[in-house]
Amino acid sequence: MSERIVYVSRIKRLPLVSADGSDVGHVEDVVLDLGGRPPRVIGFVVGGVQRRRVFVGVTRIGEIETRGLRLRRGLINLKQFELRAGERLVAGELFGRQVGERRVVDIGLRPAPEPFAWEVATVALGGRRMPGLKRAPSVIDWSEAGELFAEQRTVDRQAATLAGLHPADMASQIRRLPLSRRRLLAEALEDERLADLLEELPEDEQVRLIEGLDPDRVARVLDEMEADDAADLLGEMGAAERAELLAAMDPEEAEPVRRLLTYNPDTAGGLMTPEPIIVSPGSTVAEALARIRDPDLPVPLAAQVFVCQPPLETPTGRFVGVVGMQRLLREAASKPVGRCIDEEWEPVPVDMSDREVAGRLAAYDVVAIPVTDEAGRLVGAVTIDDVLDRVLPAGWRLTHTRT
Repeated sequence: MSERIVYVSRIKRLPLVSADGSDVGHVEDVVLDLGGRPPRVIGFVVGGVQRRRVFVGVTRIGEIETRGLRLRRGLINLKQFELRAGERLVAGELFGRQVGERRVVDIGLRPAPEPFAWEVATVALGGRRMPGLKRAPSVIDWSEAGELFAEQRTVDRQAATLAGLHPADMASQIRRLPLSRRRLLAEALEDERLADLLEELPEDEQVRLIEGLDPDRVARVLDEMEADDAADLLGEMGAAERAELLAAMDPEEAEPVRRLLTYNPDTAGGLMTPEPIIVSPGSTVAEALARIRDPDLPVPLAAQVFVCQPPLETPTGRFVGVVGMQRLLREAASKPVGRCIDEEWEPVPVDMSDREVAGRLAAYDVVAIPVTDEAGRLVGAVTIDDVLDRVLPAGWRLTHTRT
């Protein structure tokens, strides 16, 4: 005799009736206890009960049939349903989740050994949509579903540990995990820490990690990323998805990212950050040093200030020159930076190849170099870390991590 499997999609919206056959409500979802192996059904969310959503324990259910669910006996608790720690809603939280390259479309339940008990048996995964072709879902055993049934408290604990690491170490740790676990941790990380993590991963891995996240959440994470890193990630996406995310981003954060996306990725324009430290020639050394002291400023950008005529946001007025941090430290605090210009610095054009930019950085022995357009305006700066990411062989991060 074949094992009896009841799918959650078939249970949803079915009526719940009392022992005498009178209507009680309708089933909205199934509640699982993630602590069991396999996960156990602990009850059902039932709607339409005096205009409330209530919880009905599984042991109160005598029959589960295609026509509906029947209570064994007694009354039900009319307290409004609240999800507890260690519990998961099947339709509300598991449907649509990623398992490998496919998404969960259904969960199969079977009777457990104990009377009136049910447990998870199978997971149905939907195939990728193809025009004019409808593919039947594939069904796997629950144990093959990776981290789908991981307890949230375990995920939260691991995410908290991960968030306390240096971004490079975060990337090293998460790359050792299965993709399904990586995605759970990505969901649990705060936006700023997820942004830090993404900036340490190759773009193709970034895309895989955020697949399945809500677009609004992805947009918030992009807002937290450096503009050049956000542009690199968006450049890996299709035009429609890229446009959707740019529209969802904060307009002030999206504007420099849009500009970067107009440049060839293998040129100075495609490598640069559009937000270096920019000061006017009349700014004092003290003012420039105060800008450099910003603790959130990436180290390569804190090594110098770029002097331009107003406006002082890229694209600026005419580019004047660069003053290095060491020069600033040697000058009087009241001296204008326009009188401290290092004459040896020369900007690179936006269309210079990434290899040529790397050579120019090495020749000047600097950590950042200005990028100007045809009109002589500063449009950004290429930093040494961005050049190294581009010219080092693929996979270098796997063998070079912090210790």
